[in-house]
Amino acid sequence: MKLTVFGATGGIGREVVRQALDAGHEVTAVVRDPARLSVTGDRLEVFRDDLSAPEAVRPAVAGRDVVLSGLGARSRKEAGVAARLTRTVLGAMEAEGVRRLLVVSAAPVGPPPEEDGPFDRTTRGIVSALLKDVYADLSAMEAELAGSTTDWTVVRPPRLQNKPVTGAYRSVVGGFPAKGRFIGRADVAHAMLAMVGDPGTVKQGVGVAY
Repeated sequence: MKLTVFGATGGIGREVVRQALDAGHEVTAVVRDPARLSVTGDRLEVFRDDLSAPEAVRPAVAGRDVVLSGLGARSRKEAGVAARLTRTVLGAMEAEGVRRLLVVSAAPVGPPPEEDGPFDRTTRGIVSALLKDVYADLSAMEAELAGSTTDWTVVRPPRLQNKPVTGAYRSVVGGFPAKGRFIGRADVAHAMLAMVGDPGTVKQGVGVAY
């Protein structure tokens, strides 16, 4: 398949690029600074853009089968970038007629698992309060997706870790795994690529965790 990856220099985006290339896909990585992209490959095209306007991004998505995005704020100071940059991506995709889109959000934005105990509920509340601006941004991003013409999937991980890909994680369409407190960035990327052709995840939020 031909894939375009936004946020390709971030922890999850870089793993999406690497794993997609390993799987034999053609990948276009959209980055602001190509020097920060450590992944290389014969089937990799690097597209430089700051996502300020959909028209400039259209060549990066034209003719692609799937778009995957790891765009988002890295701190509370950057809150707002996820919704803003995703609007640019959606504008480019809709102009080019590209429909399949998978995006990273976060567990607290979606519904909690029914089996949540007091510890998990308390932890979730504290984290949500500390990062309320970031999660408000992600909620706005998800609203943009819901109002779009794309066949979107939102992947909602909990606390992220830097671990090798295992493929041994749980996923819940429309919910979140009970007591799912961590997941590696590489496994989030693995989950996103696994969902690309899964019609059951279209227009759904999917919780992923160990």
